Amino acid sequence: MKVLGLSAVDQTRLLRICILGLISVVAIGSRLYSVLRFESVIHEFDPWFNYRTTKYLVQHGFEKFWNWFDESAWYPLGRVVGGTLYPGIMVTSAAIYNALHALNIPVDIRNVCVFLAPGFSALTAIATYQLGKEVKNETAGLLAAAFMGVAPGYISRSVAGSYDNEGIAIFLLVLTFWLWLRAVRVGSAMSAAVCALSYFYMVSAWGGYVFIINLVPLHVCVLLAMGRFSNRLYVAYSTFYALGTLASMQIPFVGFQPTFTSEHMAALGAFGLIQVVAAAYYVRARVTAVQFRAFVGCAVVLVAALGACVLVVLTMRGAVAPWTGRFYSLWDTAYAKVHIPIIASVSEHQPTAWPNFFFDLNVLIWLFPAGIYFSFRELSDNHVFLILYSVFAAYFAGVMVRLILTLTPIVCVLAGVAVANVFEAYLSRGSSGPGVAQVPRAAVIGAVLFLLCSFQWHSSWITSTAYSSPSVVLASRGPDGSHHIIDDFREAYYWLRRNTEPHERVLSWWDYGYQLAGMADRPTLVDNNTWNNTHIATVGRIMASDEDTAYELARRHDVDYVLVVFGAMLGYSGDDINKFLWMIRIAQGVYPNDVREQDFFNAAGEYAIGDTASKAMRESLLHKLCYYRFGEVMGAQAFDRVRKQRLPSSVSLHNFEEAYTTENWMVRIYRVKSLDNFGRSHHEAAKFDST
Repeated sequence: MKVLGLSAVDQTRLLRICILGLISVVAIGSRLYSVLRFESVIHEFDPWFNYRTTKYLVQHGFEKFWNWFDESAWYPLGRVVGGTLYPGIMVTSAAIYNALHALNIPVDIRNVCVFLAPGFSALTAIATYQLGKEVKNETAGLLAAAFMGVAPGYISRSVAGSYDNEGIAIFLLVLTFWLWLRAVRVGSAMSAAVCALSYFYMVSAWGGYVFIINLVPLHVCVLLAMGRFSNRLYVAYSTFYALGTLASMQIPFVGFQPTFTSEHMAALGAFGLIQVVAAAYYVRARVTAVQFRAFVGCAVVLVAALGACVLVVLTMRGAVAPWTGRFYSLWDTAYAKVHIPIIASVSEHQPTAWPNFFFDLNVLIWLFPAGIYFSFRELSDNHVFLILYSVFAAYFAGVMVRLILTLTPIVCVLAGVAVANVFEAYLSRGSSGPGVAQVPRAAVIGAVLFLLCSFQWHSSWITSTAYSSPSVVLASRGPDGSHHIIDDFREAYYWLRRNTEPHERVLSWWDYGYQLAGMADRPTLVDNNTWNNTHIATVGRIMASDEDTAYELARRHDVDYVLVVFGAMLGYSGDDINKFLWMIRIAQGVYPNDVREQDFFNAAGEYAIGDTASKAMRESLLHKLCYYRFGEVMGAQAFDRVRKQRLPSSVSLHNFEEAYTTENWMVRIYRVKSLDNFGRSHHEAAKFDST
């Protein structure tokens, strides 16, 4: 029956397009809570670096951006920006900004950056639809797209204002995997080349491209082990690896890493292996079965032995770089804490607690195993890939909470496959199968729809309450339910921008480096790039030292101001006192004779503040900068609302002077005093002035 002149097939196609359009609208809309409740502002820490570099790219052009040396970062070392970043997100935003201005649509670059991730979330939903359609059918694709559009595990990195690499990288991850499966199915060099182009875009956007360049060759090796070699697989992988590797080497930050780092050796090994297998199949057609078995046996042993020897020799000689610390931390959760505390100090690098899976995936976590079951039941080449992706993504997500992000796409796809199979069993005419006749169809479909509706409600609630608050602007509610905005961070950065000279250097813990550079526009000693552990350890040593030693070190490093974050008044638990143990551990790794963690625990073995704290803790610079004059405001009997401990009875400062404290005492800025004109110490000068 035709409607509006459209056949049944055309009606279905139009309906599918409309559903995808609605999914895209919902995906974008669900990520706008932060803008509606606060304002159009960049969130978190890393996004401020991305925003700052994007502005530089728009203002100065690509050539200057590519060769930009930032003298204000990592003082006095500086940073070669163009060679130490993934430029994909900056180039994408600049291209959109220039295209809009070419169309006479005036828009600020900040708004392009703020709304980039929500815009790409719609594209991610469409790419997920294509992946679900590739492995199952259109129904599975639509369900997977709907899940992906609102899944909290993905929304956490793609809300408006979250201008981070993952905002576009997850779209590219899903797109590359879909194009890879399509290339294997079609066996076309052109399809594989398009996949390689998508992989190149992914390499330019995020360091997580390593997951792709290891999972794809693993898929190839498993298919070869299962005896599923084909000309389609050979053409797809050979083209993808050759073009993708050459393209990825055009990113300066990656350079020649694909040729000598351990993270890329699996792809090279799979490329060599598939050439050997292809040669074996070529020989098989031209010799007897006995000769072929002898040839294959000798070839496998020879190639394996030769490859292992070459890899070992090259690794020992330094031609192949060993695995990085981040890689080891994925297999041994205690490795980073012992050997690289700066990695372990990052909250998103911690192992994932079980509630996080239900928090970010909700009912999908129960549909996920069902999708794996259906994949095993069919076990085509595509399903082998889905199973491999599921196993490794689930493991890595359990090791590092941040990697729930890479698990979310496969969970959505397999959940879509599971629900699509349920719909096939209970909605198709003449459907039959184990249990279908015994269970009322209405009950099954009603239960599934209830789960899907509850997932939508959960996702909206989580997005609204947990993932839509920019870290630079906080909010709280009063006893009467009134809404209060806490804007201390921007207040402090604005004060620095307006009341200090452009060349004056600010020392803070590395967490705030990007925000200081982006909002205060002042030189910093360390920032979130964390490339120089010694520099960061030096900052930790200054914070952990007594005031006189810290003053000497600060003067030696040309520090003009010291910024600390202090949450005792409001109960903000993310302050520097709570991070202090990590500062101590990092400093101890470089300066073991000057900083010792055990010195900061009192006789009872407690990490305490105030009068019950250890001598090293009470005399440390960070303790003094945080609690200086705080008792005068809170009263003698007051306590720290974060630590739930009494305040120190007295805190004195001689070498540093308070320059500014924000309204809620969350950010405190101190000026490093100049040397005394008469060559006295500041203690002596203060004592003389008091007489």
